[in-house]
Amino acid sequence: MTVKNEATPDLKSGKSAKTPDDYAKYFQPPSLKDAKKRGKEDIQVHYDFGIPEEMREIGKGKHYLIRTYGCQMNEHDTETIAGILEQMGYESTEEYQEADVILFNTCAIRENAEDKVFGELGHMKVLKRNNPNVILGVCGCMSQEESVVNKIMSKHAHVDLIFGTHNIHRLPVLLRDAMFQKEMVIEVWSKEGDIIENMPKVREDKTKAWVNIMYGCDKFCTYCIVPYTRGKERSRRPEDVIAEVRDLARQGFKEIMLLGQNVNAYGKDFEDIQYGFGHLLDEIRLIDIPRIRFTTSHPRDFDDHLIEVLAKGGNLVEQIHLPFQSGSTEVLKKMARKYTREHYLELVRKIKAAIPNATLSTDIIVGFPGETEEQFEDTLSLVSEVGFDSAYTFMYSPREGTPAAVMEDSVPEEVKKSRLHRLMEVQQKSSLVKNLAMLGQTVELLVEGESKNNPEVLSGRTRGGKLVHFNGDKSLIGTFVDVTITDAKTFTLYGEIVAKVEV
Repeated sequence: MTVKNEATPDLKSGKSAKTPDDYAKYFQPPSLKDAKKRGKEDIQVHYDFGIPEEMREIGKGKHYLIRTYGCQMNEHDTETIAGILEQMGYESTEEYQEADVILFNTCAIRENAEDKVFGELGHMKVLKRNNPNVILGVCGCMSQEESVVNKIMSKHAHVDLIFGTHNIHRLPVLLRDAMFQKEMVIEVWSKEGDIIENMPKVREDKTKAWVNIMYGCDKFCTYCIVPYTRGKERSRRPEDVIAEVRDLARQGFKEIMLLGQNVNAYGKDFEDIQYGFGHLLDEIRLIDIPRIRFTTSHPRDFDDHLIEVLAKGGNLVEQIHLPFQSGSTEVLKKMARKYTREHYLELVRKIKAAIPNATLSTDIIVGFPGETEEQFEDTLSLVSEVGFDSAYTFMYSPREGTPAAVMEDSVPEEVKKSRLHRLMEVQQKSSLVKNLAMLGQTVELLVEGESKNNPEVLSGRTRGGKLVHFNGDKSLIGTFVDVTITDAKTFTLYGEIVAKVEV
């Protein structure tokens, strides 16, 4: 990895395309073949992000609207996109009719997420017809898929701009070209991008903040499109992560969520230092931030040193999200997860021994191609054996370009639905048992806001990430309170406030 202080390549340069050769610079559709490559190319770190001079006030008096789909990484990317647009003079709006720039920051992990975006793009045709000057763009993970870009080009010609997950820092230049060119502007780098530090962010939540510690994924699970859309694993320098967390502490943030497609692989790409995720957490736990969380983990990289550091507690909360995907070793092998059922259960045993009050959540896929009833029963038995506090459960959804998409899918749709229902029943029983065990306990909550269903009730989360509703004054939002649990449901706890906590 090379650290550079020089200008980000092509960030502040580039003219409107005038010849076919010039236009080719701005017409870079994704390539699945390129996205599969994992070479030894040097990853550069750039520290001098800036808005080109001619674009610094181009948004003055104008508005932007961003619709975000998918994971926390996409949400955090939206914060960066918003930060860039606001440095260009734009203001945020929630009204399509008021917006001068509309961007869809998309998710590619499941088919229904893509269907929603294409539905929204269809609705935009009328708006674009009525206001030809509005810039309509698509970014995020869908933009990294060849089939998606081809579909947009053929069926949604009213889209002005497509850019990829590695091209966010190029937004000012790309937006300028979308304004002044009649052709659709497409720039999607299909291999890993450099690491661009010091990009602006608009953090809507003033209590909790996301901090990227790394980008990309090298695991290539056979069902997953993420390694193709997010590039190879590349870690931010520890000094940059720590500086950002310290700055957030100075601003008064109460909780930090460290983000990565696989945070446990953090630092494995460093060639000059031996420094992993456990080392990073060991340093961050000394910073005056009340709560530190992270997501998401891969069992293959969850090592003993990380468990040792997490067991120190303090501001390192005891919530651990640990996807296992299938309880069958045979299915795990077909998924290319690179661990066995036994390895996963041993890892859970180690975590529970070191952190007895750990709350565990997971991700599970049912109906993977070729999954037998016996293999599905292995998943049910693992859920029962571990006793997860919660789980995100999904029916297998094929993603074009992944190895699993060409596997023979012998599991009928009705069987997949039945298995998902059975799995949810088992998990809900486990969740209820876990919640009932908390009755009478007094727990610390970070108050997040009003309940979605009742504005007279406040909601907060425990250190273990459990949602608790209680009656309290709105002035408590953004503070810590002690609450005694008085009632427990499958997904929610209810309590009575005991005291406000000074942290």
